[in-house]
Amino acid sequence: MRSSLIILAFFALGLALGISNWFPGSWVSANAGEYALYFLMLIVGVGIGADPNSLVALKALNFRILLVPISTIVGTTMGVALFWLVFSTHTFSDTIAVGYGFGYYSLSSIFISQARGETLGVIALLANIIREIITLLLAPMFALYFGKLAPIAAGGATSMDTTLPIITKASGKEYAIVSLFHGIVLTVLVPFLVTLVLNFF
Repeated sequence: MRSSLIILAFFALGLALGISNWFPGSWVSANAGEYALYFLMLIVGVGIGADPNSLVALKALNFRILLVPISTIVGTTMGVALFWLVFSTHTFSDTIAVGYGFGYYSLSSIFISQARGETLGVIALLANIIREIITLLLAPMFALYFGKLAPIAAGGATSMDTTLPIITKASGKEYAIVSLFHGIVLTVLVPFLVTLVLNFF
């Protein structure tokens, strides 16, 4: 929860600095977001490659564990499609792209901002932060009423890092590997799915 609040605080600080025109214009117009994206992709790769638990999760791969991220993708698609049918404030592809952040707010919001503008990027950032916060707050309730895999699905890409402790506590230590693998798969898929939706639909 604290890490999410820190992210929100930095976002609010950046917003305030942007409104006050504190940064030089050359900084704002530069491709800072693109460079940050490259750095984030590097960090994701290093994090997955250096974590010994990642290798354990991959060795434990079988058909059933693969169904967990697939179910999350299908469920997210259905939930976002329902939201779009009810509210329809943006195009279907833009709405799906926001959902396909799977809680990975930093990476997905940069992709979406570059492709569709900063307004939709901010929506993606807030929507995916809210997904993480909901998982942190309600994981025990999800596990109790919807099953042990529910907190993992709710966490999306964050099930490999920030929400992993609360997921393990709510679902049990035996689900830690499933949660880790689920988060790794979705983290890798986020840039591909978001780019695919924005460019071809």
